[in-house]
Amino acid sequence: MLIDDQPRLACSTLAHSVAGRRVETVEGLATEGNISRLQRAFHEKLGAQCGFCTPGMLMAAEGLLRKNPHPERDEIRAALAGNLCRCTGYVKIIESVEAAAGVGA
Repeated sequence: MLIDDQPRLACSTLAHSVAGRRVETVEGLATEGNISRLQRAFHEKLGAQCGFCTPGMLMAAEGLLRKNPHPERDEIRAALAGNLCRCTGYVKIIESVEAAAGVGA
């Protein structure tokens, strides 16, 4: 999730610690029923495999893209480092973020 645009782990964030702050989850990325550019890139580039890590990857990537709309591959890797994926080896996930940012191969 994002707390005031900063990625945080939902599993270790106590609700009372975010009182009065802006809390965003993956469901909030869509606007008026339309998925976001980042969500679309994950769909089109096959960044979501089993789906277990997808919400965390999307929110970490969204936090990065808000700070840096055109990150380098190493910056993407660093931003996603706290999220574990057991399916893809991260290649498609990184390509998805690059596609959303309009960078990369």
